[in-house]
Amino acid sequence: MPYNLIEHFQNHINNTLPFLKNSKLLLAISGGLDSVILTYLCKQSSLNITLAHCNFNLRGIESDGDQKFVLDLADSLDLEIFTESFNTMAYAESNKESIQMAARTLRYDWFQELATQLGFDYILTAHHADDNLETFLINLTRGTGLEGLKGIPEVNDNIVRPLLPFSREIIEEFAVSNQILWREDSSNASTKYLRNKLRHDVIPVLKSLNRNVLTNFKNTLNNLNDTADIVEESVQAVLKRAIIDIDNTQISYKISEFIKVNNPKAYLYEIFKDYGFTQWTDIVNLLTAQSGKQVFSATHQLLKNRDTLILSELKTEDSQYDNETSVIINNFEDEVAVSLGILSFKTVEILEKSDSTTVFIDKEKLKLPLTVRHWKEGDYFYPLGMQGKKKLSKYFKDQKLSLLDKKKVLLLCSQDKIVWVINHRADDRFKVTNQTKSILKIKLS
Repeated sequence: MPYNLIEHFQNHINNTLPFLKNSKLLLAISGGLDSVILTYLCKQSSLNITLAHCNFNLRGIESDGDQKFVLDLADSLDLEIFTESFNTMAYAESNKESIQMAARTLRYDWFQELATQLGFDYILTAHHADDNLETFLINLTRGTGLEGLKGIPEVNDNIVRPLLPFSREIIEEFAVSNQILWREDSSNASTKYLRNKLRHDVIPVLKSLNRNVLTNFKNTLNNLNDTADIVEESVQAVLKRAIIDIDNTQISYKISEFIKVNNPKAYLYEIFKDYGFTQWTDIVNLLTAQSGKQVFSATHQLLKNRDTLILSELKTEDSQYDNETSVIINNFEDEVAVSLGILSFKTVEILEKSDSTTVFIDKEKLKLPLTVRHWKEGDYFYPLGMQGKKKLSKYFKDQKLSLLDKKKVLLLCSQDKIVWVINHRADDRFKVTNQTKSILKIKLS
């Protein structure tokens, strides 16, 4: 009996991703096989999808052909579609990024902007089982901890990948048997890039050696993710015993709690990896070093102080932002000067287009006085358009902010809640909804 992809896809949605059935979805479509088939599957499953296509202008007439193809496809399926054109080469040069990284940044930033402005609940991408194996092998060849071997997450904030359980072979068989056309990206044939080399030269060999390699790989990922949960639980147990004190400037850890575990290096790695440290042997040696010994990352320092390790953020002596005090806002009538510019407040009747310098807030959710301050370690917010909270340190890492850029970041706060990471992103808790009675426009100029 032939494999029924539509039936398996719908079962996967019903059993694993049921929240998609009543959600407003933005589907990223390139015109390639995977995203075209995801579009057909979602359409036939009656999911509420709108398409979004990026023209990166990297392949001349071929890129324009992709755009025309997806526009015609959207028309034939009676689907709404958004398109955006990028000067990817110029962006990559100005931001000193590879073409691949620049394209990734541009597309995901645009998807998130669309989701925020137009109220999409989730963004769908067409990553599948072969993509997952490729990513695993890339991380493996570059050297990684357990985190890098957990595979592509099926749900990551508001990004969802419904094709992840299905192989490229099954997807292509469905397209061919249903006479569905797609576009071939000529750059995918080149083995200049590591991912393509793995795709064309390595993975076919693995499949020839074991036809069940993707199934076995999925089982391995499940086991690794289960192990990661155990590791996290164990690390949190050690942290609970080890942390002596936390304040706005530092965290103090009891060294004896690290010494008594079987593998201190493993625990130290899991606890301090997000602070930029790489000298793990030196950090282990801190446990028995003389008081006063330090290890530095680009952003933090670990200090041995008698029987404790003290983690603190590095301060640059010449920074004009280190000692700046908070700004208090007592009303919405005046303009307020902050280090990044002038904040202005205006009550408006309708929701307008927002950008990094302008946000629209439900005014009744704010509690005066408001505060403008610099961020500190441990701060978190609920990024607009995403589910759940996120540490600012993780958000800045994802945004690839430099140490200096992070020092410049200002927060607009209502009581102890972040309303807006100014010049970056608003907080979902203060967004304008259908129940909003008064809209406050806040602008930095």
